[in-house]
Amino acid sequence: MTNIVVIGAGYAGVLATKKLEKKLRKKGIKEQTNITIIDKHPYHTMLTELHEVAACRVSEESVKMNLDQIFAGRKVNVVLDTITKVNFEGQKVIGENGEYDYDYLVLAAGSKPTFFGVEGAEEYSYTLWSYDDAVKLRDRIHDCFRMAADEPNEEKRRELLTFYVVGAGFTGVEMIGELAEYVPVLCKRFNIKREEVKLVDVDGLPRPVPVLPEKLSNKVEKRLKKMGVELMMGACVVGVGKNFIKIKENDEEVKLPAGTIVWTAGIESAQITSDISKEVKSAGRGRIEVDSYLRSLDHENVYVIGDNMYYTVPGEKNPVPQMVENAEHSSTTAANNIVVSITKKGEMKEYKPKFHGIMVCVGGRYGTARGGMANHQMNFASFFAMFAKHFINIIYFIQVMGWTKVFSYLKHEIFTIRNNRSFLGGHFSNRTPSFLSVPLRVWLGAVWVFEAVMKIIEGWFTKPMLTGFFGGANSWYDSIIKSAADAVSGATSVVSQAVDSVASATGAAADTADAVAGATGAVTETVKSAGTVLVNWDFGLFRTIFVSGKELAHSTLGDYAFKIDIPFVNWIVENMILSNDGMQLFMQIVIVLLELAVGLALIGGLFTFPASGVSVVLQLMFLTTTGLYLNGIWMLFAGIALLIGSGYTLGLDYYVGPFLKKHWKNVKWVRRWYLYND
Repeated sequence: MTNIVVIGAGYAGVLATKKLEKKLRKKGIKEQTNITIIDKHPYHTMLTELHEVAACRVSEESVKMNLDQIFAGRKVNVVLDTITKVNFEGQKVIGENGEYDYDYLVLAAGSKPTFFGVEGAEEYSYTLWSYDDAVKLRDRIHDCFRMAADEPNEEKRRELLTFYVVGAGFTGVEMIGELAEYVPVLCKRFNIKREEVKLVDVDGLPRPVPVLPEKLSNKVEKRLKKMGVELMMGACVVGVGKNFIKIKENDEEVKLPAGTIVWTAGIESAQITSDISKEVKSAGRGRIEVDSYLRSLDHENVYVIGDNMYYTVPGEKNPVPQMVENAEHSSTTAANNIVVSITKKGEMKEYKPKFHGIMVCVGGRYGTARGGMANHQMNFASFFAMFAKHFINIIYFIQVMGWTKVFSYLKHEIFTIRNNRSFLGGHFSNRTPSFLSVPLRVWLGAVWVFEAVMKIIEGWFTKPMLTGFFGGANSWYDSIIKSAADAVSGATSVVSQAVDSVASATGAAADTADAVAGATGAVTETVKSAGTVLVNWDFGLFRTIFVSGKELAHSTLGDYAFKIDIPFVNWIVENMILSNDGMQLFMQIVIVLLELAVGLALIGGLFTFPASGVSVVLQLMFLTTTGLYLNGIWMLFAGIALLIGSGYTLGLDYYVGPFLKKHWKNVKWVRRWYLYND
């Protein structure tokens, strides 16, 4: 048995473990290997989103993912322990709760804040480098406003409402920007004047986020100032106390009152990595030197990835950055090389990362980014930068927890966003009480039941009728389009010809008027006038047709019809459905049963998501075959409106949904493929 131990469940550790398990499974040797991932927390934290929790834009649950869920259905041992030492000679990882043998060790313990020896910084400032940090800071911010609202002493009140963020890198700018966006909300809630709140970002850097191009950095600075943030660049923090901060600027040291100080000035390797760095070749702040295959220079079976690695790509001046994309790339390389080493098949890959850019958010509505391909990058700002941020996060979530986390992320960031604090301005946030959709749900269901019953009465279960159903509608459209064309060329009378064409398509003119029923998008009737063509655009792959059965001056909503004519769909109808009576009858029965099932499900509020989905699909099917009258197209939009959660109010989904959800997500293959959401 080959033992692989991964220390740390951060970005690099989680991805490396998942990729190792997948590669070993594909090689067919997962039973001969044992993968163990060890972390002091039972969850993986999205460190790049902590500022959103600290400033109460999203709930605290949104930034963490349980390790048991991440590795559900996979041959991975999740161990909760704090690692204190690695015995390289005995190949053992030693923790507070046990010892773990390894043949291959992956060191991905991540980082922690560094205080550079500043007096009082570790004791009196708040950090933002863990889930607990974010929750504590959020509570502290709320406490400051709550206490300030009851504080009669103006000096003390202003002290409570003074917030310093130390550091103007990614974390510092994102934290102060998020807080600046949240402050007006808190001021309104606690009846505090905005001018009483002081927000300061201080750093010895010459400008905020200097790794960005100067143009983008200036945009960040301008945005922060617009939000009421005071920037103190080129200033060093030399001391922190319980209610003050000492700043040295231009060789002058000042002591300023501060109610809350947030420290984001830098990071160093986690404690276990720092301890290991004393035993192996390493660089500053506990980063361990690795070769081009990401192996420790001292131990070939020890791989170091993510923030813990120190490696300079040939041709580059600086070592790889401590950022999420480096964690992703290095985890892939390490997983490949470990599998090659175990199987003795394939080739070891050198680490050649291609970084696609960097970005920083200033609140939930604005961001700047530099990104694109590795060698061709461009600047983004505002909407496009924020869109890129969310897109990148979704790509990461797909790798880690698939559908369930993507849905959860969209819910927290878009659909239930607090105080409209998103780059979409809250336009997609759900506000309408769900009980208001009940009448629409019941009515849509009743219409579907009615249509199914009428089709049964008309004989859809006993004789083929689809030739008339489809043919009558097509002839009706063709007659109007032809008459319009003839009118342009000088023709004056086409009504009798249109009637004859409809009659020949259906077998009898009297049957044509009933060939396509109301709610299913029936658009066929005996042509009484030339009608009017409003749109007839041919795009090659499809054609859009919008007509009225009468002259415009005499048309009502029920006279207008819309159709999307798709040649491929027409081919399927002609060659696979209308080709024989047996297939026609089968399709008729399926349509009627679907309409009946959808209608009853919507009325009862049972399985409303699939029922609404089928309702939409049926309407789209009619739209591309017979077309839809405008007075019936409401059913398409009603189905879309009822897709999410409409059955949980005065519906059976309120009882059935939680029961099925509980048992569904416990199915092994469902958990493995994350086909559920929490």
